[in-house]
Amino acid sequence: MTAIPEAFARTTLDREGSQAQAWLDGLPGIVEDLLERWAATVDGEPLHGGVALIVPVRRRTDDGVAILKISYPHPGNRHEPHALATWQGVGAVRLYERDDTRFAMLLERVRPVTLAEAEQGDRIASVAGALNRRLAVPAPDDMPRLQHRAAAWEQQLRADDEALGHPLSSHVVGAALSTLQDLARHQPGLMVHGDLHGRNILQADREPWLAVDPKGLAGDPAYDAGTLLKSRLPALLDTHDLPTAAHRILDAFTEAAGLDRSRARRWAQLHSVQAAFSGRRHGFRRARSGPELQQLTALVDRTAETLTASLR
Repeated sequence: MTAIPEAFARTTLDREGSQAQAWLDGLPGIVEDLLERWAATVDGEPLHGGVALIVPVRRRTDDGVAILKISYPHPGNRHEPHALATWQGVGAVRLYERDDTRFAMLLERVRPVTLAEAEQGDRIASVAGALNRRLAVPAPDDMPRLQHRAAAWEQQLRADDEALGHPLSSHVVGAALSTLQDLARHQPGLMVHGDLHGRNILQADREPWLAVDPKGLAGDPAYDAGTLLKSRLPALLDTHDLPTAAHRILDAFTEAAGLDRSRARRWAQLHSVQAAFSGRRHGFRRARSGPELQQLTALVDRTAETLTASLR
């Protein structure tokens, strides 16, 4: 039976609570069942991401390599196979098999080297932008729409603005609300990765870079300008010119993606305001408390202010 990495079990329990124990207990059996069903054998030590167990495998039918990915059952993970099936390997990893009831997929194996590890600066934004352009194909009718989330985002933004202590001006919050009213409710029906950043782009053999771990959404591809910029902010902690650095990232991304620059900046500004509030509620992935959390919160605040000034 496949051994579940201790770190993966611990972080899953920390995030999901004790109800995740039953899923973790049954996970080795799920792995064995799927290996048999998809005619595969284990071909390396199990790995893991934030929410999924990843088992390198070799297919018995053709001796080809792949990975078995099993995600924790959560609504946010539900549409990943739909997105990968839509792209059919263009700009993203190929989907070979799927079991949606178990949140499991058999996927093309790529190298364990992320874009964030291999490249720096503008190159990260440019590669992400080029993939964004390729992924922006017409979305199937059953893909969840970003525009349907606008009302909930607006409600949360207004509640956070009132309840949380923060230094953001009314103009900054107002600009984010305007984006929700102007852009978020009226979007094209194109595929959107939803979490496109340097850690979700991996080196591959058939192409230099392929996207992984999509949320699977339909809407405005410029939305991911904000996810990319947020992911790059920790690298800007020590910069002496935040406005120039932030705009260089967005400009490199939008040029490669072929997107409207002002639209991408508005989405990025909204992402920054949302991150400023969510960071105060939950912390950030790399810091939940302490001095680093304070540094990141201040940086996100400054980014929101910087991007708002560029919208005037």
